[in-house]
Amino acid sequence: MHIMEGFLPAGHALGWTVAAVPFVAFGIRRLNQRIRENPEQRMLMGVAAAFTFVLSALKLPSVTGSCSHPTGTGFGAVLFGPAAMAPIGFVVLLFQALLLAHGGITTLGANVFSMAVVGPYAAYGIFHLAGRLRASLAVSLFLAASLSDLLTYVTTSIQLAWAFPDPMGGVAASFLKFAGIFAVTQIPLAISEGLLTVLIFNALRRFDAPELQGLSLFAEPAAKP
Repeated sequence: MHIMEGFLPAGHALGWTVAAVPFVAFGIRRLNQRIRENPEQRMLMGVAAAFTFVLSALKLPSVTGSCSHPTGTGFGAVLFGPAAMAPIGFVVLLFQALLLAHGGITTLGANVFSMAVVGPYAAYGIFHLAGRLRASLAVSLFLAASLSDLLTYVTTSIQLAWAFPDPMGGVAASFLKFAGIFAVTQIPLAISEGLLTVLIFNALRRFDAPELQGLSLFAEPAAKP
C-alpha cells in the first residue's frame, strides 16, 4: 500500500486524497469522542497505533521484484471500530513517508484510502460477519486481520490499474498483473498477520482484561470467546 512519491498521475493523487479526507475527519471526531467517554482506553489505542506502525513499516522483498508489507490495521478496527483507524493510519503513513521513505506525500491519500479506510472497514465487517456465522473469537480475529490485509492490496492494485491501464486489455488486464505481483508474497504475509493478531489479542486479554472488557468487541453476542 506504499505507492511511492510521484508515481501516480496528479489527477489520481488528488482524487484519492479527496476520497480519503472525509474518513480521516470523521475518524478524528470519533476518536476524540471515545477518549472523552473512555479515557482509560488511551493505552490500548496506543498499542493499536504502535502495532499498525511496526507491522506496516516492515518492508519485505517480493520474488516478483516488488515489496510487500503487513498492515496491522485490522487489530485496531476490531477493538475500536474502523473509523478510528483512518486518522491513526494517516499519522502512521505520514511518518513513514517522511522518516522511512515508504510511500510519499503526493500519494498519501491513495495509501491512506487503501490501508486506513478499506482495510479497517473490511476487517470490521468480516469480524462481525464471522461472529454471526458462529465462528470463535480467535477465528473471527484471524479472518478479519488476514482478509483485510489482502483487500488493502486488492485496493492498491485497483488504484495502480486505474492509473496505468494496459494498452491492450485496459484496466482489467492491468489489475490482474498488479494483483498477481502482490499475491505471491502478500498471501503468506496476510496469514502471518492474522496469526500474530490473535496472539497479540490473547496476550492483551491475559494482562489487560479489565480494559478489554469495556470494548464493544465483547458486547457482540454472535462472536463466541
